[in-house]
Amino acid sequence: MRTLTVELGERSYPIVIGGGLLDRAAEYLREAGVPDKSPLMIVTDDNVAPLYLGKLESALTAGGYRVVSAVVPAGEPSKSLTVYNDLITQAIEAGLDRSSSILALGGGVVGDLAGYVAGTYMRGIRFVQVPTTILAHDSSVGGKVAVNHPLAKNMIGVFHQPELVLYDVDTLSTLPPREVRAGLAEMVKHGLIWDRGFAEWCEDHAENLLALEHEALIYGLERGCAIKAQIVSRDERENDLRAILNLGHTLGHAIEAVAGYGRFLHGEAIAVGMAAAALLGEERGGETGLYGQTMLMLRALELPVTLPEDIDTEALMAAMQRDKKFREGKMVYIVPTELGRVEIANDVEADDVRDIIERLKEKGESS
Repeated sequence: MRTLTVELGERSYPIVIGGGLLDRAAEYLREAGVPDKSPLMIVTDDNVAPLYLGKLESALTAGGYRVVSAVVPAGEPSKSLTVYNDLITQAIEAGLDRSSSILALGGGVVGDLAGYVAGTYMRGIRFVQVPTTILAHDSSVGGKVAVNHPLAKNMIGVFHQPELVLYDVDTLSTLPPREVRAGLAEMVKHGLIWDRGFAEWCEDHAENLLALEHEALIYGLERGCAIKAQIVSRDERENDLRAILNLGHTLGHAIEAVAGYGRFLHGEAIAVGMAAAALLGEERGGETGLYGQTMLMLRALELPVTLPEDIDTEALMAAMQRDKKFREGKMVYIVPTELGRVEIANDVEADDVRDIIERLKEKGESS
């Protein structure tokens, strides 16, 4: 078991990573100060519920907590105001009060959705992240929670930090291979923005990570969480430094919206976005070979690095211009300067991004 801390003064919280943690959930919640006098609500989806909801409910009930559960459809469409409203209704009907907590059992969609419910119910109640995907090692840390608008991803949200991140790696054994690969995109991202050695480690241990080998997985998750925790501790509300965590996300979010949620998993779209950012970075004077090295890393993790021809470039451009990272006619783009280092570029021209998108399509046709 490994324990990290997100240092935010009085709102600091632990990230606990290890096996068998669901069985001890009540113990960890109590240590984190989650009271047992008011009901808890577990939010999960219909993929995770048959696998782990009963185990978590039993552990919390045995530990003295009163538990109600809400199950939403799996997938990005559940990050909607309609599902959010349904969960608020269920929370009211279950009698949740200001001392209650909401637990997110699942991946990034469940974490974002449940966190937004917790952040807005009665102007904010306690929240615990219980991730069950590799991808969620990124989204479960840092307190950014949101739902989508039909025109833009994560446009409706708040900053609401959890009391605890309880990461039982035993839950990762049931992930489909495609979701494993998609989750590893966010892992290598942490290396690409902050730690060249870790990015290279991800490439060197790609086979071990893809096979979910315990030792490699624990180290990769711990290092990825540690990098994000360090960045969040320095800049909780994304005033400057924290923006580097958006490497690949400007284009990635647009791909998800334009291609239709499901055609690209989040991590897959971010991988294409990171390939685009590396190409842009090299062309802006970054490290020689930056794009090629990034491509090798992403391909080692069996991630996509090109765009299908049928995804409309102008639709992607329109989606990016609706993004929160578009200001005063310029794109705010996270641009790599070398492996393990990025810059926040406020002067990226739309035409340059358009050209990169077209070139990624050409590379897809020739590959």
